[in-house]
Amino acid sequence: MFSYSKAAVERAMKIQEVILRAMAKQITWWQAPEILGFSDRHLRRIRERYQQFGYESMFDKRRSQPSPKRVPFASVEKVLALYRDKYFDLNVRHFHEKLDEEHAMALSYTWVKSGLARGGAGRTSAPARHTSQAPAAASLARDAAAHRREPSSVVPGRTLV
Repeated sequence: MFSYSKAAVERAMKIQEVILRAMAKQITWWQAPEILGFSDRHLRRIRERYQQFGYESMFDKRRSQPSPKRVPFASVEKVLALYRDKYFDLNVRHFHEKLDEEHAMALSYTWVKSGLARGGAGRTSAPARHTSQAPAAASLARDAAAHRREPSSVVPGRTLV
């Protein structure tokens, strides 16, 4: 049997507690969905499911299944191998186009970009512009000088501190 996370168990217990309080007339059926953050129609569905199947129906069954949109592991390996071996000189945008055109792999650009970053194959940021510390220090000094505040002038009506 699949074991649910602690958060899922607490969520199911909270739903059950609110439904039982509403059944015992400690709260109204109009207050119950407000407590849980559900619509009244959704709470009616949950109540009917609880009456029919019991406590086990309070758990979200989708959590125990992998996403149907998940990219197969073989495809992930193929994408990383293609980038590492054949298309290492392309940026992510052009590599994504090659995947679609030449290899018939219809993956989203965002997935390709994040997949390459997670796989350690793609650049995650722009390359460093400064090769030594001296130009970087000069650049920082220029930036600091450009952003220095001028002393404020005295304006009638302004309090001086």
